[in-house]
Amino acid sequence: MSADALNAYQSVERNTLSGRELEASVLTRAALLLADVQQHWNEPNRDERLDHALRHNQRLWTLFQAELSAPDHPMPVELRQNLLNLAAFVDKRSFEVMAYPDPAKLDILISINKNIAAGLRSEFSNGE
Repeated sequence: MSADALNAYQSVERNTLSGRELEASVLTRAALLLADVQQHWNEPNRDERLDHALRHNQRLWTLFQAELSAPDHPMPVELRQNLLNLAAFVDKRSFEVMAYPDPAKLDILISINKNIAAGLRSEFSNGE
């Protein structure tokens, strides 16, 4: 798929998905970027692709942190705190991978994103 076609698709996706669907979609995309780097670890452009994937994932989790930190956020406090703790772990692991690259260290980041996305999709499909 060309870059123009991908950008057009993503624009339509952003304008048509609900909040939870969109969150699940961006988490999945971040997981796929990380997994692609992991699967092609020995390719010459790995460092650039790794940097891009990790920074993309960090920006996403930074947005979640900002949203979850809002005092008027409707989510129960304990759940918000658990997600904020998870976000702190994602930050720590991301910096660890940047400092000491290892494809196995991406497993947990990929897993977290996929599991949170699956939970959001499940929540949406249950009508909540």
